[in-house]
Amino acid sequence: MSTDASPPLLIVEDDLALQKQIKWSLDRFDCVTASDRETALAAYRRHRPAVVTMDLGLPPDPDGTGEGFRLLGQLLELDADLKVIVLTGQNDRANALRAVSLGAYDFFAKPFEPELLALTIERAYRLWELQAENRRLQAQQPSGALGGLITRDPEMLRIGRVIERVASSDATVMLLGESGTGKEVLAQGLHQASKRSGKFVAINCAAIPEALLESELFGYEKGAFTGAAKTTVGKIETAHGGTLMLDEIGDLPHPLQAKLLRFLQERKIERIGGRQEIPVDVRVVCATHQDLQELIKQQRFREDLYYRLAEIVVNIPALRERQGDALLLAQAFLRRFAQEQRSNLSFSEDAVTAIERFDWPGNVRQLLNAVKRASIMADGSRVNAQDLSLPATASSSALADDGAKPQSLDLRLARETAERQVVLTALARTAGNMARTAELLGVSRPTLYDLMNRLAIRQQIEG
Repeated sequence: MSTDASPPLLIVEDDLALQKQIKWSLDRFDCVTASDRETALAAYRRHRPAVVTMDLGLPPDPDGTGEGFRLLGQLLELDADLKVIVLTGQNDRANALRAVSLGAYDFFAKPFEPELLALTIERAYRLWELQAENRRLQAQQPSGALGGLITRDPEMLRIGRVIERVASSDATVMLLGESGTGKEVLAQGLHQASKRSGKFVAINCAAIPEALLESELFGYEKGAFTGAAKTTVGKIETAHGGTLMLDEIGDLPHPLQAKLLRFLQERKIERIGGRQEIPVDVRVVCATHQDLQELIKQQRFREDLYYRLAEIVVNIPALRERQGDALLLAQAFLRRFAQEQRSNLSFSEDAVTAIERFDWPGNVRQLLNAVKRASIMADGSRVNAQDLSLPATASSSALADDGAKPQSLDLRLARETAERQVVLTALARTAGNMARTAELLGVSRPTLYDLMNRLAIRQQIEG
């Protein structure tokens, strides 16, 4: 388990004979020891362990729990992400509940099974590494089009690079994908990477009644209609010098499609009730979850408008199609909500499994809402599958989809595809920690590096 990159395990036990026994049973870990609260705090400050096992009965009150609970609180105050496993003979239910409520990762009563303790410590290390990697990813998020995009999926990384390349141009970009896949995040990233001085202005064409949509887009002059008490600037004009996002463009009423087409051709607008043409410099980004080609066949969407809008077309994959992104995003969302609530939250093993196996038909939006709800409803510091309202053994429908495309009979290609999926899944589970990934896959680190190089994975992950 222990590697040069892994912090040590701190064992806090006042019985020196038992301390040696615990250390011997956990010889796979790099261990440091302490026998009381003061030496434990000193050892923490010196070695910065990721996981701590500790007794509640510590000097000067080895028969009580006060000193142990005091140490537990001080350790978690120093590091809210520290994984503390309480080992104690004071095994009544009240102590267990109190330890967990204070933020302990787990609770073991003496005597304990060494194998079970070792397994729990390994899981604690895995969770600690995942959270550390999430913090690193957040700190190193690029400032351009990928600034708001948390992903390791090769296709999503490619899309981010496409967005960054077209950002400096004035080309109109069309974002296609299911609802909740992050189209507005990419549109905002496009605006930020473009360095345009104006605002990012978004309007949902499906959310505004047809009678009001024209005035929302183009604005109106005073007296243009009953109730027009003053001249009002529309969304297009508001976005002058910036970026205009037309969300759900497939729901734009047919009469307005002609007016929008004229604006895209002339780059000038006329407010309702006005006679003066107003030039507007704006970058247009549109998005929809609908099949515009099918709408064109049904004569519900103008073909000439489609080609004017579709200068650059970006197809965004659903969350279920992104390798490892569901868990990566869930960890990032949970950390955000935990910080807002000033709490220390983490996912349990069944929650991790459920997140990875669930299809997420509502995509990133559904995942965000599920994690937010779970962060509120969780009992204690662990979020489980029930808190997420997910079955603990949720299975991906992709495995049983009768309508799936037939697999290639090229054995080499099938083997490479399977290897890629397994490696990417392992990297997601370990948050990119190479030592843990190699251990999870049952290979050496050099073998893992060779495998990633052959499958061209490393370059894609590092972007």
